[in-house]
Amino acid sequence: MKEYWTSFASLLGVLAFCQSLLQAIFPPELRFASLKFFTKIFNVFCSYYYFDITEIDGVNTNELYNAVQLYLSSSVSISGSRLSLTRALNSSVITYGLSNNDSIYDSFNGVTVLWEHVVSPRQTQSFSWRPLPEEKRGFTLRIKKKDKSLILDSYLDFIMEKANDIRRRNQDRLLYTNSRGGSLDSRGHPWESVPFKHPSTFDTLAIDPQKKTEIMEDLKDFANGQAFYQTTGRAWKRGYLLYGPPGTGKSSMIAAMANYLGYDIYDLELTEVHNNSELRKLLMKTSSKSIIVIEDIDCSVNLTSRKGNKSKGGSSGSRNYYEPEMRYGSGGDEGNNNNSVTLSGLLNFTDGIWSCCGSERIFVFTTNHIEKLDPALLRSGRMDMHIYMSYCTYPALLILLKNYLGYQESDLEGGVLKDLQEVIEKAEMTPADISEVLIKNKRNKEKAVKELVETLKVRAEKRLKNVGLREKKSNSDFVEEEEEEEEQEKRALESPNKEEGTDFNEDQNSFNKENDDEEKEDKKKIK
Repeated sequence: MKEYWTSFASLLGVLAFCQSLLQAIFPPELRFASLKFFTKIFNVFCSYYYFDITEIDGVNTNELYNAVQLYLSSSVSISGSRLSLTRALNSSVITYGLSNNDSIYDSFNGVTVLWEHVVSPRQTQSFSWRPLPEEKRGFTLRIKKKDKSLILDSYLDFIMEKANDIRRRNQDRLLYTNSRGGSLDSRGHPWESVPFKHPSTFDTLAIDPQKKTEIMEDLKDFANGQAFYQTTGRAWKRGYLLYGPPGTGKSSMIAAMANYLGYDIYDLELTEVHNNSELRKLLMKTSSKSIIVIEDIDCSVNLTSRKGNKSKGGSSGSRNYYEPEMRYGSGGDEGNNNNSVTLSGLLNFTDGIWSCCGSERIFVFTTNHIEKLDPALLRSGRMDMHIYMSYCTYPALLILLKNYLGYQESDLEGGVLKDLQEVIEKAEMTPADISEVLIKNKRNKEKAVKELVETLKVRAEKRLKNVGLREKKSNSDFVEEEEEEEEQEKRALESPNKEEGTDFNEDQNSFNKENDDEEKEDKKKIK
């Protein structure tokens, strides 16, 4: 044993001597030059490039590292064998990621790349202005040399956009309101926000399935249409008008659109905005990928049709947008200037030069009376798609039965289905009214369906009766109008004769008076 340790010590001495001899013969400058030379030779014959993306760039966080981590989480959750789980602040979604020193392949436009998550201990530092993590983290990207231009020009930008989209979808959506009008808070923000938790989706929305599909396809084309809007030179925005009777689901439609696209909602209260300048300020402070909502636009500000001006004492020419009748809120007057948002200001807000200060935004207007709106608001570019929210139809009724009672069409008896099909169109009940009947009896499904059929029949009979009364009244009014017109015609025919007779008598009296005067003069001459 002693001989073994003696020989081992001798070997270490020889190695130390050789190392000192090499250091004496090859100085550090020569060794560094040799290493650099062999590295260049290796790179010439190597067919790959390697790019390191560290977590911390100097003293700042590397945004590209976070973007790569989020981007890879979308594919790692399916193909990875060892995953790390994280949950970001203000997020309700768990994110998957690569574990330490794990790797994964990714493809982009037919090019395959390799990502490796490199984690190593960080060397201790005696002094640092900013505390650094104990581990040094980063991603290493391996690509082929021939794919360098494609990867650096397009792939990394694609990762950043994809990561932003994932981050936005993972975060809780927000509902904003301008409760303070256009004034700013201590942080310089005119909007206040609360988490948006509305559960409405297109699956639960009670409208005609064909109309629903059309709206969803239009929204999808808009969200994926950045290249189209840039090519055509149009601002990346779109306007929707939801109109129809109250209770037909206009607010639920807005919530379903936000949940479908993953957009935030800005609920703009026009009555709180004092002038056009504040309106522009609110628009500038909205973010991209958002829905700007103006509900009951016909009630918020007096933006009704300008045709009414012609019937007043003014001229029949075109009306100025800045006239007082177009400026003040409903019920306001010139002496109480509570709201000076003009029609021109609102048009510029939705389709003017200021509407282009952001991208990927949707404007949604709602109204119960579309006929009251000014035609300038209704044209394409401001309200591109008009969606009529009608009374409940048979396909929409089936959706409500599925939502509230769990009934499919096959679960109902043939007689019940026939009754529903016959009366649903005649009853003209809104989805809100039908939902109330189903909610009230949700514990007894058979009773709920039976009461719904009875309610629809009663409503249909009442409506038909009212229609008959209106028709009868309109017919009687028509007969009275005809009789009145006949009387007016008779008066018109009689009045000329009377006037002619009056003229004739006046002429005759004048003629007789002239003759009497002449006779008197002749008698005077004779005398």
